[in-house]
Amino acid sequence: MNTLELTSSIELSTTTADLTAPVISRSDVLVVGGGPAGVAAAVTAARSGAKVTLLERYSSLGGLASGGMVLVLDDMINGQEITVTGVVSEYVERLQKLGLAIVPPADDRKTSEELWNKWGRYGTFDFHSHTNPKPICYAAAFDPDGWKRVSNDLVREAGVDLRLHSWFSRPIVDNGVIKGVICETKLGPQAFMADVVIDTTGDIDVASRAGASYAKDNYLTTLVFRLGNVDTKAAEAFEQANPKEARAINRKIKRLLGGAWELWWLKTPIDGVVWCNAPHMSGFDGVDPADMTAAEFAARDRISEAVDYVRANLPGFENCYMLDVASQMGVRQTRLLQGEYVMTKDDVTQRRHFEDTVARGRDYYYPYRSLLPKEVDQLLVAGRHYSATPEAQKMSREIPPCMAMGQAVGVAAALAVENNLLVRDVSALDIQQGMRRHGADPGDVPSSNATVDATAAVPA
Repeated sequence: MNTLELTSSIELSTTTADLTAPVISRSDVLVVGGGPAGVAAAVTAARSGAKVTLLERYSSLGGLASGGMVLVLDDMINGQEITVTGVVSEYVERLQKLGLAIVPPADDRKTSEELWNKWGRYGTFDFHSHTNPKPICYAAAFDPDGWKRVSNDLVREAGVDLRLHSWFSRPIVDNGVIKGVICETKLGPQAFMADVVIDTTGDIDVASRAGASYAKDNYLTTLVFRLGNVDTKAAEAFEQANPKEARAINRKIKRLLGGAWELWWLKTPIDGVVWCNAPHMSGFDGVDPADMTAAEFAARDRISEAVDYVRANLPGFENCYMLDVASQMGVRQTRLLQGEYVMTKDDVTQRRHFEDTVARGRDYYYPYRSLLPKEVDQLLVAGRHYSATPEAQKMSREIPPCMAMGQAVGVAAALAVENNLLVRDVSALDIQQGMRRHGADPGDVPSSNATVDATAAVPA
């Protein structure tokens, strides 16, 4: 059973007076974590005129979209309305031009058996729908190395100072104001100073060590993998002609994997390569190295057994081989900020609109206050660790809305620097206008199915 902890920690921070690591750079905005939210934040702040440094622990950008190989962009629609736009739209367009993303055309975004057979195995359907078959929708199946390439292009074009292989270790905090961070590198500790710091680590590594309150829980972890040399036409023909037999084989595979979606394999933009979103595992703490080591071993054992069975029993997979396993475990939930506003499950399911909404998910809204720690100034967060209850976060943590959050805090940080403000004093209206200048929907105009009530208003 999951356990929920509420806590904060400042013993792992330091101050500028005690700083001994060499200062590598001084920026307007420092972004820690080069996943989808981090790149969106850094690129947006840089495009807004700020001097930006981006720190990433791995050898490439993209986080769960590349290293974690979460290879379908979804949760971007409210009916036929595309609600998550901006940097995520740029990724989709650039990947399509490279031939490394598949998106159903507008005419195919509807419900029919024929369209399901055409698009279902790309995962480009509304997984929240309870119809059978599920409706095809705006979503993108993409290639993970294509995502890395586009990420590099975006940060390079925006003039972001990028540091890979830099592992965050300690925040630098003076009297409740964050001043920068220290990274561990092969050269030793290095300090990066900034007027505003954005935490996009996914686990509020920065905010939690700077003294911000957080909740701690855990949910599923997944180590996904890809198979090569799959005859997907033969596999689809078999399951469409023999649905009962195909379901029985897939149930067996899901048991071997120890948990998976109904569609445990999906097609990718590369012919013959399929993405396997499994195994899904529970009971592992995503910030505990011992737990993560055990999860890696457990997942690889399950994958090996399942692949042997697939080769022997599933038509189309007879000659498949293991192409790769994700270098990054898919961790869905660890520490969650408990900030100026904590999103609830009711806020998400009731589609509650807020006056200070600055980003959107499929049909729900993120208030600026949910990206602001209470205890630390000049610090913003964006991504799956935003301020929410564990139940709310499970429903509102997909990659596209995390990128929208990143874009919103990138706008906010640049505005704070430009106007010499605390980030908590930046006007939500100014952020909304900035989001629109960057081609993103800030959610300032609620959709017709939103809940707008007095309790959603920002306190005076």
